[in-house]
Parts: sequence; C-alpha cells; structure tokens
Amino acid sequence: MPKRGKKIREARKTIDRMALYDLEDALQKVIDNKFASFDESVDVAVRLGVDPRHADQMVRGTVVLPNGIGKDVKVLVFAKGEKEAEATEAGADFVGNDDLVEKIKGGWLGFDKAVATPDMMGTVGKLGRILGPRGLMPNAKTGTVTFDIKRAVDELKAGKIDFRVERAGIVHATMGKASFGLQKLVENINAFFETIIRLKPSSSKGTYLKTISVSSTMGPGIKIDPAFAKNISK
Repeated sequence: MPKRGKKIREARKTIDRMALYDLEDALQKVIDNKFASFDESVDVAVRLGVDPRHADQMVRGTVVLPNGIGKDVKVLVFAKGEKEAEATEAGADFVGNDDLVEKIKGGWLGFDKAVATPDMMGTVGKLGRILGPRGLMPNAKTGTVTFDIKRAVDELKAGKIDFRVERAGIVHATMGKASFGLQKLVENINAFFETIIRLKPSSSKGTYLKTISVSSTMGPGIKIDPAFAKNISK
C-alpha cells in the first residue's frame, strides 16, 4: 500500500470516516482541509440506485451552475455563414468549419467545449474517435448541437456542465473551486442535485441517492447524508 503524505494524513484526522455530515459541514471541512499550493477544485461523487446497463435507467443531463466552475471555459463552434458571425459575437474562442476539422485531425485540442450547428454534424462526425473519448463531441442531448449558438455559448461560458452515470452507477462532477467559499459551493451543489433528482428514472426502484461524498482535488472524501437532498426535492 502506498504511503500517504503527511498533509493528507493530517486532513483525515479531522474527519470521521464513518459519519454522515450535513452538506454545509462537509463543505466547510473540504475548505478547511485544502492544502495544495493551487486553488483546488471541489468535486462531488454520487452513487445512484440505477443500473446503467438498462437504457431506461441511464441518468444523463446538464446544469448551469449559478456560480460557474471557476474556470475560463474555451468554447469552439463549428458553424457556417451567419452562424459563424453569431458565434463570434457570442464570445466563442474558436469559430470555423472545415479548417477546424483539419486542425483537430492534426492533433490540436486547445478547447474545453465544442458546439456545432446541425448542418455541420456530417463533417464533425468524422472527429468522433478523437473528440468522443475526451468528452468533447457535440451532442444534441447536452444542447451542444443547435442552431441557437448564442444560447449554447452563453451557457457554457456561464458554467454549464454535463454529467453521465458511469457503469458502476456513479456520477462525478466538479462544483467549483475551494476559493468560492461555503455559500457559492452550496448554491452550485443544490442546483446540481435539483437536476439529479428531476432526472430520476421511473424504472429506478428503492433508494435512488445511495451515497454522496465531496472532496477537493488533493483532499480526502467526506460523506454527506443523502437526506439533505430530500429538502431540495421539497
């Protein structure tokens, strides 16, 4: 078993590994225990009572976090004609069509999110093997294949994230930075869970939110009592 660093060992001493904390207490411990020299991200992991092997139990969605994720998101837009101009006016960092496709084929991936108009997907589809595994492929289900370019760019720049349940039934998502402070992180997590709860599949039986934990990039995981989400649903 690898030896843990002194700082992570000290952080773990402040946490009861068997306890279920309320949301604010857990987040405060995440903030108090951060020790990296950089501004650590705050992540949430949720184990859902679903079986993603069944299509009717797949949980996938998007949410615009009210306080963003603390990162300047570089957005690329595949578009032609008037939509190119719309993308530029909306603040997209990279705009083009065939030229961008060739640039990406050449190995360039200097962007965080990609948007495409529907008429570009025949061309963009050729990049599936490159963009797909990296989560960069435009997708109508996440609102990134659309003619409403301005809205798509605005939402991504504002902190829109997409999430998808993994094979083990777990959803991971970044909720912001430790420097946000308690209130902003609570607001972001509440928005995230409002969406998770709304997306509960009708075929999911029993406990839907099985376990929830939060952590910073370098810090230990802290368990949250899933009952906090009941207040959100009310």
